[in-house]
Amino acid sequence: MSLRADVAQCGGVVVEYENDDIREARQRKKGSIPGSALFYLKGPKFLIYVSGALSMWGDRMWHFAISVFLIELYGRNLLLTAIFGLVVAGSVLLLGALIGDWVDRNPRNKVAHASLFIQNISVTVCSIVLMLVFSYKKWVEEIWDGWLTVVCYMVVIVLADVANLASTALTIAIQRDWIVVITGYNRGHLAGMNATMRRIDQVTNILAPLAVGQVMTLASNVVGCGFILGWNLVSLIVEFIFLSRVYRIVPALSVKPPVTEEENYLQRKRERKSSQGENSLRQTVLLTENAGSVSLTGQTAMLPLCFRRLQGLLSTCKEGWRAYYRQPVFLAGLGLAFLYTTVLGFDCITTGYAYTQGISGSLLSLLMGVSAVAGLLGTIMFTKLRKAYGLVNTGMISSGLHLACLLLCVCSVFAPGSPMDLGTLLHGNGSDLGGMTGGGHQRHGYSLQGGSNQPLLPDRSSIHWTNNTVLFENAPPGSTPESYVSITLLFLGVITARVGLWSFDLTVTQLLQETICESERGVVNGVQSSMNYLMDLLHFLMVISAPQPQHFGILVIISVLFITTGHIMYFLYARKAKRKQSLKT
Repeated sequence: MSLRADVAQCGGVVVEYENDDIREARQRKKGSIPGSALFYLKGPKFLIYVSGALSMWGDRMWHFAISVFLIELYGRNLLLTAIFGLVVAGSVLLLGALIGDWVDRNPRNKVAHASLFIQNISVTVCSIVLMLVFSYKKWVEEIWDGWLTVVCYMVVIVLADVANLASTALTIAIQRDWIVVITGYNRGHLAGMNATMRRIDQVTNILAPLAVGQVMTLASNVVGCGFILGWNLVSLIVEFIFLSRVYRIVPALSVKPPVTEEENYLQRKRERKSSQGENSLRQTVLLTENAGSVSLTGQTAMLPLCFRRLQGLLSTCKEGWRAYYRQPVFLAGLGLAFLYTTVLGFDCITTGYAYTQGISGSLLSLLMGVSAVAGLLGTIMFTKLRKAYGLVNTGMISSGLHLACLLLCVCSVFAPGSPMDLGTLLHGNGSDLGGMTGGGHQRHGYSLQGGSNQPLLPDRSSIHWTNNTVLFENAPPGSTPESYVSITLLFLGVITARVGLWSFDLTVTQLLQETICESERGVVNGVQSSMNYLMDLLHFLMVISAPQPQHFGILVIISVLFITTGHIMYFLYARKAKRKQSLKT
């Protein structure tokens, strides 16, 4: 038996994956060495975990807080929050390939440090601007007839978007590239690190927003901004030190694929486009000179250069999407993106719907905690299944489990207590506030009294902020549902489905890590991020087109159809991969 069990070759670079038996033997040997715990604490894995935890905690706090801050700034309605969400999704959708290409073309330490610095400094400056606006809001509103307030809104949204783009670059660099190198291309170690990073993400997703939410509730928005500002400055220093140490103690991180005859596809295409542009420009100048024209002015000379740069960026995006399409794991990645078009998650949409069905805020918080535990079980199941059945089969098992649990959500649409009424989709009044004031359709929803110009949110004193939703303390009491069977089935399906969902997500993530060439790892994962955001935008468009609680059942069915399509794509990939493997043997 050879030392290395599996070998993948791409772009002239040989990537070797160590088999699990060799890994376990090495682990047993390490366990017998005194001081192995101290060695682990000083090792690259632990440093990556701590750095990742600090980064994820800061990201979760900021993503929650910025939405609340924007609501508070703009008269307690969701306009600024919606604009911010659109800007963030659109920027990643358009720039995902460029971000990934930048990650590929630069040394790993420079990418990580630049992304870390830009992200934390953007959040810090944005927090300072927010503190000033909250502290001197009346004075700011009087300057330039209120236009200074608009400028502040724009500055906050732009800085927050820059921070999100930098966070995307850091995630691609660390979680899609660094840990592959740190594990020495060992599939078992890679699966373990992926699962651990996901567990950290699940825990911070619950605790971080609750922590900053308590600060904002017990103190003020200004104190909340200061808390986030201080966290980001401390996190910046600690993460910089830890990532620098990891880069020093893992020599392989300083080695990038050689750019020779086997240089990556995008670089060759960029050079070809550049040479074509230069030749075209040279021919144009020669023809002009032969005709006796005067020399080009400075402005005319700069115009083609700007166009050439723009053409280069567009070419990079186009070739990035082509590189994504050419990947053997393309169908699996596209299938994962389809899972983002769903209302069956613990976001503001599902939890808001549950609140209209008589579910209390305390119970919703409890359900969120149970959902996080289910996600953690999914990460554990992933490591066990991958070891027993292999990575591709793990994805198939996880897909089946995910779809089976979502059948409970489909059943909830037709169960007793379901508010679904297809008549409101055709005859509903779009001016109704989220469909909650529609005459004869108040039976299962809370009725918000007042005119159409009434602010969407009541006074801040009556609001409880949680990590994913806004809970009203003094909401007008509505009629309780005839039965809680429907809402019970819905959340039972959503919570249990997260076991299969996170196991499937980890499967596709590792497939991308193992399959993509090192020279294209950044750009392909950047395009994957763009696809995820695109499909996530679709689910918000679904809600906009059918906003009433009576329409939620339709959204559930559409979501399940999208998820089923995504899993079918994965099954097609698995079939193709197994057929290819059987031909090799």
